[in-house]
Amino acid sequence: MRKLLILLLLSVGIGSSAAWAHHGWSTYDAATVLTIEAPILTAAYENPHSNITLKDPAGKEWHVILAPPSRMERRGIAKDALVAGKTVTVVGYPSRNVDGEMRAERMTMDGSVVELR
Repeated sequence: MRKLLILLLLSVGIGSSAAWAHHGWSTYDAATVLTIEAPILTAAYENPHSNITLKDPAGKEWHVILAPPSRMERRGIAKDALVAGKTVTVVGYPSRNVDGEMRAERMTMDGSVVELR
């Protein structure tokens, strides 16, 4: 019985920490809106969130957190649309904790604005 209780407490703790890490949107500064128009340097269409890397006009690289692939598909961004070299405009918020990271609210690509939240 004691082993079962320990196992249960560990599984709850691990699940809680994973949920906290995944839903840490408060770590982004919504009072500071960034808009970056640049070619995609790298792209990953993966769970839990797709991401791209851009370089702003000042030369700083930004790791941009996008929506999960399922949401991006529903909103019209297929996996093959995120390719290196394609110019996009991303509007989002910088991380309070990780320099050079931002969470995207919307992205314009191929003339279409896509809401990512």
